[in-house]
Amino acid sequence: MEERILKWYAMSPEKVMQELDASENGLTSGDAKARLEKYGENKLKEERKTTPLEIFINQFKSVLILILVIATVVSFAIGEITDAFAILAIVLLNALLGFYQEYRAEKALEALKKMLSDTARVIRDGKMTEIDSTLLVPGDITVLEMGEKVPADIYLIESGALRVDESSLTGESVPVSKTATVLPEDTSVIERKNTAFMGTVVTNGQARGLVVATGMQTEFGKIARLTQEIEDEETPLKRRLNVLGKRIGQIALAIAVVIVVLGILQQREITEMFLVGISLAVAAIPEGLPAVVTMTLALGIRNLVKRKCLIRQLMASETLGATSIICTDKTGTLTKNEMTVQEIFIPDQMIKVTGEGYEPKGEFLVNGNVINPKQDKSLSMLLTTGILCNHAVLEKKEGGWAIVGGPTEGALVVAASKAKIFSEDLKAPVATEFSFNSERKRMTVVYSYQ
Repeated sequence: MEERILKWYAMSPEKVMQELDASENGLTSGDAKARLEKYGENKLKEERKTTPLEIFINQFKSVLILILVIATVVSFAIGEITDAFAILAIVLLNALLGFYQEYRAEKALEALKKMLSDTARVIRDGKMTEIDSTLLVPGDITVLEMGEKVPADIYLIESGALRVDESSLTGESVPVSKTATVLPEDTSVIERKNTAFMGTVVTNGQARGLVVATGMQTEFGKIARLTQEIEDEETPLKRRLNVLGKRIGQIALAIAVVIVVLGILQQREITEMFLVGISLAVAAIPEGLPAVVTMTLALGIRNLVKRKCLIRQLMASETLGATSIICTDKTGTLTKNEMTVQEIFIPDQMIKVTGEGYEPKGEFLVNGNVINPKQDKSLSMLLTTGILCNHAVLEKKEGGWAIVGGPTEGALVVAASKAKIFSEDLKAPVATEFSFNSERKRMTVVYSYQ
């Protein structure tokens, strides 16, 4: 069964429906319920969450901290109450500071996990209905439209100029065209044009398809499983501190042994020499070192947070500081994935466009002088064409402006908006559309004007 699941893309729609025991009228409510019990809910299984208590206990998993804890116990035992409370205060302060930072980071990470669709439109009992996306099961017929997140891995039965942003899955920032077709069995994941994957976003067009994988069986789920299998490794600083802690422990123990042996050789009282040796050993331990390290890392993390960089553990900031080489993929994964028109070339002149991001504010400059784009026929026609051959939509949202659609088309919409040219003032019913493809290298839209 697993082999077949991996090759849905190489089957005809009729064969896929036959294998999943599905139909054009969708599943019945009873059948959907039975499949939900068989396949489970359509959601990613998260690794067991670290409890606040575990985060706090983890702050003590250091050789140096353990030595300080032992020193605290010994200080209490030999009557050095003031030293014992001082060391205990340092240990607790260190633990509380580390706990605060890591607990806050865990909460922030939980907020970043909201990547999947909340609802999905499916055909159940022969009727179109909207359900919670977690209730989707293999065999469901679902509908996709522009702006929606794909709720599961979906084999496309029908596609109308569908384009999908797969950056969350592949890291590629350019939307991918999808079509209903049959592909060779050796087609790689990123080349499966007949499949819309869970967690990706529809930037253009619409489609109808058959759910072939849900939850952890999706391509997105496979990536989630790999990330959960990654084991935490000690950072260079933590390794060095553990080595330092062991050496300090060995030195402190050696001091105690030497003092006791010398006292015995001098025929002093064994109990008295034992207490003296322990006191000197405790005095040799740098109680303030863990607190100084933690405070330094916390200050570093605070500066990173100001630059919108989230660090999960204190020690990880030191690893970042020790990094000298970073191997990374294309810029869409690292940048804001926003494209902006900065220069426009029309016959005999170059026009600079000011403004950043998707905010529709900016000026058009020729040799440093501001011009009115509507008074330049060539420029006005170019911007008008860019917005007519376009499916992107500029929206004002909380926190700023955003584009529903591809970043390239979004850049053209924003440029036209800076010139006060808006799609709602221009568009008429579309008579014919020829979407962009690698052969034509252009998009053509025919509008019907009365």
